[in-house]
Amino acid sequence: MVDIKEIKSIELVPFTLMTASVSAILGLIYAIILLIAFGAFAAILPGAALIFASLGISMIILYPIGAFIVYTALSFITALIYNMLVPRLGGVKLGLEGDQVKSLPVMSFALIISAVGAIWALILGLLLTAVIIPLTTIISTVIPLASQTFATLINNATSLLSMSNATGNLTINATNLTAANLPNGSAVGTGGVVLAIMLIIGLPIAVFIIGFIGNALTAIFYNAIIPRVGGLRLILAQAGTAHEITNIPVVAASLALAAVALIFGIIAGIIGLIGMAAAGHAAAGVETLIFDIIRYFIGTFIMVAIITIIYNFLAPRIGGIQLGLK
Repeated sequence: MVDIKEIKSIELVPFTLMTASVSAILGLIYAIILLIAFGAFAAILPGAALIFASLGISMIILYPIGAFIVYTALSFITALIYNMLVPRLGGVKLGLEGDQVKSLPVMSFALIISAVGAIWALILGLLLTAVIIPLTTIISTVIPLASQTFATLINNATSLLSMSNATGNLTINATNLTAANLPNGSAVGTGGVVLAIMLIIGLPIAVFIIGFIGNALTAIFYNAIIPRVGGLRLILAQAGTAHEITNIPVVAASLALAAVALIFGIIAGIIGLIGMAAAGHAAAGVETLIFDIIRYFIGTFIMVAIITIIYNFLAPRIGGIQLGLK
């Protein structure tokens, strides 16, 4: 029997610590891959071996540290936003049967996740606006000053030329040049204001709508595919008033999420096939369809497997993510 549980809250510190730690290890793996690639380049270009070695070693250090710092901030703020929105919008609901997530109620999943994304878009828009508005203000102020200076220089030059009888007839019209004939910077200032409005209002709305559609489809596909492949499993243990995710079985998680990604891959491939067939490249369209199907499924399977393996390794050592379930 499916028991519907709502994620009422996310414990900030465990979520932040786990997410940042997983990201740091992923950053280390990525840096190692780059180091191996740089080693291959160094073998081909011995003269640049020292440069490649320096880059590889610096990435081994900087990528994990940078990923940990960045995701510490991102994870903490994300969980905080989620906890603030739950009393107003409701949290993500999980249809649990034992330790298996059998279903994701579509509305609750899509609404809260897309709302969190919209708030992040608003934060990004505000940060970009804080840069764009002063910049466009400075530019719109400098342009008329530059225009006035340019007009003055031109008029002074043509005045001197007009003193010569040989060139006087050629320069009479040039002495009428004024800053009014040149750019005054108002378009830049107006463009900055319009762009700021788009970033603060338009971007969050667009992110919410697109996110809602994408998340709703994810939940719909999950609910449709899980009876056939089995669902994501979460091994939970009581941790005070919360429930800690102590383990995530790797194969179940990878297969369930890869199956959902496969449907998106089929849709993307079909869209590409239709577009290429319309352009007279049907064979290339079929190749794109096959490539998208393989890429979405295998790529997601491998990525989820790596993340869950890292999570299961870290959970006994630093503690797993803790959720307030009701």
